[in-house]
Amino acid sequence: MNKYFLALVVSITTISSLVYAPVSLAKPGDWLVRLRALHVSPNDSSGSVSTLSGSGVSVGTDTTAELDFTYYVTPNLGIEGILGTSQHDLYGEGSIAGLGKIAEVRTLPPTVTLQYHFKPNDTVRPYAGIGVNYTKFYDQKSSKSLDNALGPTSVSLESSWGLSGQVGFDIDFDQDWFVNFDAKYISMSTTATLNSGGVIRKVDVNINPWFFGVGIGKRF
Repeated sequence: MNKYFLALVVSITTISSLVYAPVSLAKPGDWLVRLRALHVSPNDSSGSVSTLSGSGVSVGTDTTAELDFTYYVTPNLGIEGILGTSQHDLYGEGSIAGLGKIAEVRTLPPTVTLQYHFKPNDTVRPYAGIGVNYTKFYDQKSSKSLDNALGPTSVSLESSWGLSGQVGFDIDFDQDWFVNFDAKYISMSTTATLNSGGVIRKVDVNINPWFFGVGIGKRF
């Protein structure tokens, strides 16, 4: 995991353990806004790249920022939406492992989650949720090593729909301010197409990432 992400986790945990906060009572219509540092860790697998026997693809990690919004429908039920993007390197595996990095891509994964907040009026407030994700892949680029092996190649990845699961908790350090720890898993699959001068190759990739987040939030 990225060393800067770990340092942020340790810092926020230390601060939250030292500060006492009065509790703000949850009520319908409240908004929670959180800014998180987010580590994206794919739990990936792939098929073979067509025409390249014994080949495969893996997906690299990324650490980025995320902004999310939660609306309280009741004191216990909330609806969360997230805004963020991440960048991932794609690597050759198996018979094409020697190519190293073969492409890079950015993701835009808006996710809507229905959350249950178990103790909405406590200083420490755990929650869990289930939701729906749509991921759009953009800014896809082949690497020099792939272009040298196959000729100039364009890369495209199909958009993905999938379910998501989430657990986390907020810790108050002021009446309206809190720190947040969050883990989310998204079912995410795509088909990548490599077009090398009209020669089309495809590979199915299961990305299925974990999102580990830590940040700060405010109740409105």
